[in-house]
Amino acid sequence: QVQLVESGGGLVQAGGSLRLSCAASGGTFSSYAMAWFRQSPGKERESVARISRDDTGIYYKESVKGRFTISRDNAKNTVYLQMNSLKPEDTAVYYCAAGWTPSQSSGQYDYWGQGTQVTVSS
Repeated sequence: QVQLVESGGGLVQAGGSLRLSCAASGGTFSSYAMAWFRQSPGKERESVARISRDDTGIYYKESVKGRFTISRDNAKNTVYLQMNSLKPEDTAVYYCAAGWTPSQSSGQYDYWGQGTQVTVSS
């Protein structure tokens, strides 16, 4: 029903930047809250940043505040995650998700991207 396709992951040195993009199709993008999650091997998926459908609510994991910025362009059906000052602990598979509320819980999202690897070397 809704497909999410991510791009922008890769390998970067500590202190560098990456911009992740997630393009949506098959639904009404502006109706959904969007979020970025990440998961490392052996760890549970954790929320990184969330944004409401109208941009009035934006939320970040404490450890990425001031470094990451989530934004959306409803005209392009795309959500972005700008990641600056990257640290090795940011290494993970990053996923975008769509749901009806910008919840911290992964279980509240109905649609998920395939995931894109972000690796930050020290």
